[in-house]
Amino acid sequence: MPMRNTSNLHTKDIARLGLMIAVLEVSKLALANLPNIEIVSFWVILFTLTFGLRTIYAIYGFVLIEGVLYGVHFWWVAYLYVWTILALVTWAFRKQQSVLFWCILSALFGLFFGALCAIPYFITGTLSGGLYNGLLAGFSWWIAGIPYDFLHCIGNFFTMLILYKPLRNTMQRL
Repeated sequence: MPMRNTSNLHTKDIARLGLMIAVLEVSKLALANLPNIEIVSFWVILFTLTFGLRTIYAIYGFVLIEGVLYGVHFWWVAYLYVWTILALVTWAFRKQQSVLFWCILSALFGLFFGALCAIPYFITGTLSGGLYNGLLAGFSWWIAGIPYDFLHCIGNFFTMLILYKPLRNTMQRL
C-alpha cells in the first residue's frame, strides 16, 4: 500500500522510509567510483511516483547520512534542495506514463545538476565580495563541471531507460 500524503507517519511508513534511505545510500556508494554516474536520481523519481511526497523525508534522511559520512560543505547544502526539486518536479508530472518522458526528465536533471549545485558558491561569493564575485564563483564552478554534467545526463538517461519499467512494475505490484 503506498504511503498516504498526510502529515501523520505510521509505523509502516517509517519502516518504508528507512528502506528508501538505505536504498539511496547503498546505491550511491555502489557507484561512487564512477564519475557522476549514479542512480539516486532514478530512485528519487521512482520513490516519488510510488510513495508520493513522503519521499522528501527519505531524501533528507539520505542527505543527513551523507553529511555524517562525508562532512558538511557546499555540495551538502546543495543536496538539501536539488533532490527535493527533483521530487517536486516528478510529483508535478506524476500522471505521465511515458518511459521516454522519465528518461528525458532524468537526463535534464543530470545536465543541470551542476548549475543547481553552483547556487551556494554564488551566494557565498556574493556575501564575501559582492555580486560580481558571486557570479564569478558560481559560474566558474558550474562551467568547470560541465563535462561531468554531460556524463551525469547520459548516465541518468540510460539508467532510467533500462531500469524504469521493470522496477516501476515491481513497485506497483508490491
